[in-house]
Amino acid sequence: MNGGTRKRGSTWSYYFDLGKADGKRKKKEKGGFRTKKEAEQALAAAINEYNNAGQVFEPSDIIVSDYLEQWYSLFCKPNLKYNTQVGYLRIIEGHLNPKFGHYKLKALNPAILQEYANSLKLNGYSKSHITGILTVFQSALDYAVEPLHYISHNPMKPVRFPKIERKPRERIILDLEEWQRIINRFRDTRYYIPLMAGFYTGLRISEAFALTWDDIDFNKRTLTVNKQVVKRNFGADVRKVVEQKGKREQRSSWYFTTPKTASSARTVPFGDTLYEALKAEYTAQKKNEVQYGEFYTIHVLKKETDEKGNDMYRIVPVQKCAASQLPRTRLVCIDKNGQYTSTDSFKYCSRVIHNELQLAFDYHSLRHTHATMLIEAGANIKNVQVRLGHANIQTTLQTYVHDTEKMAEQSVELFEQAAAIK
Repeated sequence: MNGGTRKRGSTWSYYFDLGKADGKRKKKEKGGFRTKKEAEQALAAAINEYNNAGQVFEPSDIIVSDYLEQWYSLFCKPNLKYNTQVGYLRIIEGHLNPKFGHYKLKALNPAILQEYANSLKLNGYSKSHITGILTVFQSALDYAVEPLHYISHNPMKPVRFPKIERKPRERIILDLEEWQRIINRFRDTRYYIPLMAGFYTGLRISEAFALTWDDIDFNKRTLTVNKQVVKRNFGADVRKVVEQKGKREQRSSWYFTTPKTASSARTVPFGDTLYEALKAEYTAQKKNEVQYGEFYTIHVLKKETDEKGNDMYRIVPVQKCAASQLPRTRLVCIDKNGQYTSTDSFKYCSRVIHNELQLAFDYHSLRHTHATMLIEAGANIKNVQVRLGHANIQTTLQTYVHDTEKMAEQSVELFEQAAAIK
């Protein structure tokens, strides 16, 4: 490989040939060395780097805020789901840019980053929040190393995440008396079916509120989970969603998107109780549509594309009297006039349960309760995993199977039986 040094003014430079690219001869040159010897040493190092890595490494002068903008556009938007994009962008805008945005990327070092990590703990952030902030930064800097080659190594790698005693997450499990109080309170309301679906099938909230009547097979008594519902802004970049935090979103809508994971797509059998509730609701909705006539709200689907080029479907409410060429979807969770009962609408139900019934509750507690009752009744753990849509059985064991008093009693009884002298 041809190369050499030369003096330019009062300083020395090195140069060497990079070969042809696009039919043109390319060369690398760098100056500013005080002596010829320094230039020769730098030349040898650059040629060695080129031979080993296929390119000459030179730290980028880009500042952190500009780099994070680039990383978000090149990596996050094409690869991450919408809600994850929102979360990453909030970390970038709320934490990383205010602290490091003015730094040059090449100026970051483990000492600066370790001090920042420690300060997050001192400022009282939770373990999950600290981990989220540092993990996003670490991922961004990984991308700067490879494939962008802006820096030679990730300065976050040696950083130790602060140790914080993690408080056990509250997992609410309802007893049958509490469940009866809840379901009796909402028996003739728009919240009855979502509550029943959660309790009797263990669906996630995004799955339950995405159900359509096409997903219900009354003959086989099964429901199919093939999508989830997500609220997002249409016709707007994720950045505008982050900027609007705390303000009313003027252009938000509900969308059908793919299930949370591949294993989330599943068919869930259900029993007589939910069957009767769904059958009665189906009949009532037919009658309500006739009663409200042209003022009944129906929903149509508008096909759109997300940031990764995947299909998604915006749920558009229209009055029945308004002609629409878009295909209609028949949602399960609706009010008497046809209006969609969304996860936002359900917040009212949760407030009533908290304030009026004085019970600890969130929709996920229905899923916790469903799984725990199955295990207590002796259900096969593998079946529970499939029913809940978990990819890993460890998630089922560690997250949804709780050490209840009934389980403890069963363990004692089982041991006594096994140890009994026959």
